[in-house]
Parts: sequence; C-alpha cells; structure tokens
Amino acid sequence: MIYVIDHEDSFTFNLVHLLSSYDDVYVSNYFEINEFKLKKSDTIVLSPGPGEPKNYPTTSKIYNKFKEKKKILGICLGFQQILYSEGGKITQQKNIYHGYQSKIKVLPESFLYSNFKNLIVGRYHSLKLKEPFYSSTIKITMRCQKTNVAMALEDTKNKIFGFQFHPDSFLTKNGKNIIQKILSA
Repeated sequence: MIYVIDHEDSFTFNLVHLLSSYDDVYVSNYFEINEFKLKKSDTIVLSPGPGEPKNYPTTSKIYNKFKEKKKILGICLGFQQILYSEGGKITQQKNIYHGYQSKIKVLPESFLYSNFKNLIVGRYHSLKLKEPFYSSTIKITMRCQKTNVAMALEDTKNKIFGFQFHPDSFLTKNGKNIIQKILSA
C-alpha cells in the first residue's frame, strides 16, 4: 500500500490517480495521520503543497521516523521536505515557475534514470534548494538545464526519492515511467 500525506494541494489527487495504477493508495491530510495505515504501508509519498517545509513539522517527524524503514517519495513540497529534514536550506528562487515546462538534464549520479538523458517536466514552485547541499547518501540527480536548480534526488541505499517537478502533470512527458521506476526500485 502507498500512503500519501496530503499537504492540501490541488495536485494531490492527480498524483493519487497516477499512483493507483500500481498499488492501493490511502490518503490523509498531514494533520490527520492514520498511524495504523502508515505503519502498514510499503511506500510513503509526501505530496505537493503550499508554503514551506518548516510549516509541516509533523511531516518532518514522519520522514525522520520512517526514512530507513520504508520507501519515501517527495513531490514538489515533499521534495523540499526531504531536503529540509536532512538539513538543507529551502529559499525563494529568483523566478516563479507555476505551470512552467522545463528541460531537465539527468546527471550521471542517477541510478534509476541513467537511460534518460533529458526530460521535459511541469514545474509549479517558487522555492528551491539553496546549495551547496551535502549528504552522505542523498544525491542530486537532475537539474534544470536553464537555471541548474536541483530537480530530483535519489538515496538508493535508503530508498528515498524526490522531484521538485510534478511527474503527475500533463506538462511532464513520461511522468508515468518516472513514477514506475521508483515504485519498482
């Protein structure tokens, strides 16, 4: 089962629809966590949402509790939440990318997406990872070709993955394949 923590974003159920192609999905708001279902799940998904990761301390606690025990996927705010929980700084970026399509380069550090060279993705964010960011296990594996902003992370040892972009958006080409790679990892 996939447990989706909803940060009350309009994209959450697009993501749920995509994920339900692969497994049963349970969704709850970030402030109404079902502990029983969370413990039963195989994968935890941190959804997109408004605001900053620091506004969601319960999500950080869940991430820290399960990060070496379950597969975790973060999308947009969820991506930022993972990095924030790992000591990363999340800052305002120069340009706002809401409903914007970008070309993304896949870096050699990517284990899952090594056969993908470039991707076209849908972005909906005004925040970004402030770099440099250091981690012994998390690798930044995709970047915007134009701005070099971090767009994906992978920690294959602990099965933690994240995207700043939305694989569930119609603006993202091959979004289903991107998600499928993680769920089968």
